[in-house]
Amino acid sequence: MDDIVITRDRDDVDMEDDEIDRLKKSASKRKGRGLARSEVLRGDFEEIEGDTRPGGPQKSIEGWIIFVTNVHIEATENDIFDKFSEFGDIKNLHANLDRRTGYLKGYVCIEYEQYSEAQAAVEQMNNEDFLGQALKVDWAFVRPGKKSSAKKKEKSTDC
Repeated sequence: MDDIVITRDRDDVDMEDDEIDRLKKSASKRKGRGLARSEVLRGDFEEIEGDTRPGGPQKSIEGWIIFVTNVHIEATENDIFDKFSEFGDIKNLHANLDRRTGYLKGYVCIEYEQYSEAQAAVEQMNNEDFLGQALKVDWAFVRPGKKSSAKKKEKSTDC
C-alpha cells in the first residue's frame, strides 16, 4: 500500500500575512493572573440572596450554615434541635462527639435553607444562655474582605 502524503502550498490559504500575524497575536496563551483581566471572566453572573458586603455571610452550596460554639458538653442533639428550630426548618444539624467521652465537643453546625431563618438564629441566639453557658453564634462562611466596623466596636467594648 502506498503512503499518502498531503502537502499544502502557500497558495492554498487565502490569507494575507498581516491577517495571519493578527491571528497569532490574538491566540496567545493565557494563564495565571492575566486571565482575570481577560474578557472570559467578565459577564453577568447571578447574585445570591443575603448580605453582599465584604465580610457578610455567604451561602454554602446547599444552604445557610451557622456555627455555634460554647455549647455545653452534656447537651444533646435534640436539645439543640429544639432550641434552634424555633427560627425555621433546620435542614441539617451536625454535632461532633468526643470519641473518648461520648459528649459534645462544644460546637455545632446548623444549616438553614432560608437566609432569614439563619439570620434570626444568629441575632437572637448569640450570647443566649443555654444549659448555663452563653452560646456564641456566627456565620460559618463569610465573604472575603474586611468585616463591618460594628463587630470591631462590639469586641472593643468587651475588653
